[in-house]
Amino acid sequence: MLKGEKVILEPVGDRDTDDIIRWRNQPFVREKFINQELFTRESHEKWLKTMVYTGKVQQFIIFVKHLDRKINSIGTVYLRDIDWNNQKAEFGIFIGEKKYLGKGFGSDAAKLVLEYAFKELKFHKVSLRVLASNKEAIECYKRAGFMEEGYFKDEVMVENKFCDLVFMAAFQAKETVIDGKYKR
Repeated sequence: MLKGEKVILEPVGDRDTDDIIRWRNQPFVREKFINQELFTRESHEKWLKTMVYTGKVQQFIIFVKHLDRKINSIGTVYLRDIDWNNQKAEFGIFIGEKKYLGKGFGSDAAKLVLEYAFKELKFHKVSLRVLASNKEAIECYKRAGFMEEGYFKDEVMVENKFCDLVFMAAFQAKETVIDGKYKR
């Protein structure tokens, strides 16, 4: 269990499948993803079995913290494509309960996962890819400690339209992040 200012993170399990499928398939969530295919029970159970339970992915459920206890699960956050040799992973997150968007819960969860990645897992780098049109997420990631590494024009096709991607990363604290840029 990881505790932040606003959220508590607990490892994902079979019990969370219904919530994750419901959250991930909502249009306001799906439209922000590069892969916008609908989730199914079978695909999520396969993800748990082949990725999470084998240690290839570290995934957590995000709970709202209230008086030091959890009250509501609102989304999920994860580290995937874990590369132990190069001490890095790819970050992902989504808030599936609309009323909790834009209130700092995602930034708090992202900060917690970065702290976990750097202090506990001893990673050097955590990266992410985000649709360039998802300005809210980009700002959330910057608040959490990510910086922009690259901008890729027409990188992916979503809904039969080419879209730009922003690549971002956070590094083991050797530099200071100011306005989304690293200062040595």
